[in-house]
Amino acid sequence: MATLGLASSPAHAAVDYAGCRSGYVCIYPDASWNNSRPEHDYYTYGVHQLYDEFGVHRVFNNQTGGAVVRLCTDRAGRNCTASMGAFLYEDINLTPYNSIKLSTS
Repeated sequence: MATLGLASSPAHAAVDYAGCRSGYVCIYPDASWNNSRPEHDYYTYGVHQLYDEFGVHRVFNNQTGGAVVRLCTDRAGRNCTASMGAFLYEDINLTPYNSIKLSTS
């Protein structure tokens, strides 16, 4: 996981960055910021299914207020990775994952 150089605390994460609006989790189509054009963005808490995502993608948590994101191997939001905190990103192989889960903690 990598922290963006702009700010690492949730209090400073309330900014749009690389095309990802404040409060969102964004997935980019490869291990880059893709010229500030995310492939997908998610705003609401809960489980969101992933479809046809293979290979390495950049996952960026631009949520605020300490919200976290987890990648899960099943479609119901179970068997998830460790949480990724606000204003962090990770270049990760999405092939084994079938859902993404946004939550307050």
